[in-house]
Amino acid sequence: MLKWTVELSQFEVDYKPKTAIKGQALADVVLEFPSHQEVEPGALVVIPSTEEVGRKSQNSAPWWSLFMDGAFNGEGAGAGIELISPKAHKIRRATYLAFYATNNDVEYEALINGLKLALEMKVENLNVFSDSMIVVYQINGGYQSKELRTEIYLKCAQRIIVRFNEVRLELIPRGQNEGADELAKLGSRREATLVGVVPLDI
Repeated sequence: MLKWTVELSQFEVDYKPKTAIKGQALADVVLEFPSHQEVEPGALVVIPSTEEVGRKSQNSAPWWSLFMDGAFNGEGAGAGIELISPKAHKIRRATYLAFYATNNDVEYEALINGLKLALEMKVENLNVFSDSMIVVYQINGGYQSKELRTEIYLKCAQRIIVRFNEVRLELIPRGQNEGADELAKLGSRREATLVGVVPLDI
């Protein structure tokens, strides 16, 4: 060790300890530089049964997209969803939550409302996009839910998901989720301008 210290001293090498990395910063880096694997990071990977394989191999239903987000602020809590058809038609909804809700609650409310809307539209294959790492990873099995309330939301979402042919959840940066984010913020404020333009559920 002393030998290396002497050898390296001539190069003026300074040791700097690593500082702590915040979780959101790390998540942003992972999203900005995705891996080259065939399965996208955060994508839901389901191992189907033999019967499901036969049924799904014959299913060539088009894929819809669901962008979802929740908002929690001093004025209240809201959820925003944007369901997009294969032909790029958009169905937007905002929801005002008339009860106390945490950040995770509003994200799950947005997911569950979006899944229910997709079922109403007879969607079979659905890509879900969210900027909530907690929700995406809990649904995909990466994170465990530690609170009873979150566990209830998780099980409710999973019960709805199995009613589809296939659902994929993907984590996206906040900048790519602006439409749903704006709807969630408007819903949390019970924005009057939504009436007649975007359905506002309470």
